[in-house]
Amino acid sequence: MPVAVVLLTTALVLVVALLAAVGAGKLARLDGASYPAALKQAAAAFTAVITLAAAVTAALAAVCS
Repeated sequence: MPVAVVLLTTALVLVVALLAAVGAGKLARLDGASYPAALKQAAAAFTAVITLAAAVTAALAAVCS
């Protein structure tokens, strides 16, 4: 059971990160950025969400143990 929870949580975090990246890329394109610049913005948003999720996980692991 705990393995399923970990896998579902990981999938949810990835989906949220991808949605944030798509949103950032779309907003960059609407603002007039070139495709490479929009891709860079999307990658930065994806990285930020994954980093935030890792930081929250580490903090929760420290508190819970």
